[in-house]
Amino acid sequence: MNDFLLLGTSMLATAVGLYLIPFCKRAVLLIVMMSVLGASIGILDTGCNVLILDIWGDEGAPHMQSLHFGFALGAFLAPLLAKLALGTTVSAENHTEPDFQPPATNGSPEADSVSLFGLPDDMNLLWAYAFIGTYVFIVSVFLFALFFKKSSRQEKSKAFAQESRRAEYHKSLLCLLFLFFFFYVGAEITYGSYVFSFATTYAGMEESEAAGLNSIFWGTFAACRGLAIFFATCLQPGTMIVLSNIGSLASSLFLVLFNKSPLCLWIATSVYGASMAATFPSGISWIEQYTTISGKSAAFLVIGAALGEMAIPAIIGIVEGQYPDLPIVLYSCLGSAISTAVIFPVLYKLATLPLDRQQKANRKSEDKKAMPSSSRL
Repeated sequence: MNDFLLLGTSMLATAVGLYLIPFCKRAVLLIVMMSVLGASIGILDTGCNVLILDIWGDEGAPHMQSLHFGFALGAFLAPLLAKLALGTTVSAENHTEPDFQPPATNGSPEADSVSLFGLPDDMNLLWAYAFIGTYVFIVSVFLFALFFKKSSRQEKSKAFAQESRRAEYHKSLLCLLFLFFFFYVGAEITYGSYVFSFATTYAGMEESEAAGLNSIFWGTFAACRGLAIFFATCLQPGTMIVLSNIGSLASSLFLVLFNKSPLCLWIATSVYGASMAATFPSGISWIEQYTTISGKSAAFLVIGAALGEMAIPAIIGIVEGQYPDLPIVLYSCLGSAISTAVIFPVLYKLATLPLDRQQKANRKSEDKKAMPSSSRL
């Protein structure tokens, strides 16, 4: 399927879902709308990576960093937009109003059918979703416009198809990178999701301080993804991954050892967010240097990341509930950092093994050419 058509359709579905979510009055309908959003954003996440690899190939490291900087910037700005739209009074009213009754207690089925859709109580919520939905819709229009420029696009695709290559251990590299992204994204989402709760319940911070700790994590994450755009022009993707792994391992170990020191938490959290920033886009750019990543391969890697995003935070939440006196969140981050630090050298060895064999073969042939007299003897 054409890349631009696929991405434009997914963006259009995202816009429709954003428009309809504020009107949902039933949990089942909201689940349907959120499922549409999840599917469309999953297509977008995969398709954008494939599109950049398709256009620039192994020279697209800065462009890949730019794409994921957009993701990080949106993740940083979205809570701020939500806070501006909802304010602090809405959540307080929802928690303190004594006469609140859920819609499920309404008696007749007619009332249930009427309450499927309706205006939200706070119109700021509607305007926030409408604003972001309109923005997404405009982007989809640009993607559909690019779709109609087929001739030049097809020529580029044909030229790229002729240059495609396949590594000797292609499937093994994909499976290991699947695990690499599973642990990396799982740790990223786990810490970003639970750092506020951890800081308030375990480290004894005030809510304002815990919110600041959460903001510093995502803020340094987004800022370093922006800086990684420029670093990618002068550093190899493998070098950036090694530096990120070292930073993640050191900061997560620091978090575990000094988990109740506020100053250490602030420093280690900022370093951890900065270290996690460039790993995912660098991983995609790195593997493209050794083997061509098709749409199926990219989807396989994104599935690994999505499974880590789904499974690890859920498991950590359950375990943390059973052992509230232990910093399970920090242990999971350290374990994920160790896993990624172990997996990447294996990945590098598998990717460069055919090159090592070729170099040894060339050396043997050169040695044979350099010793004609010995053969005569």
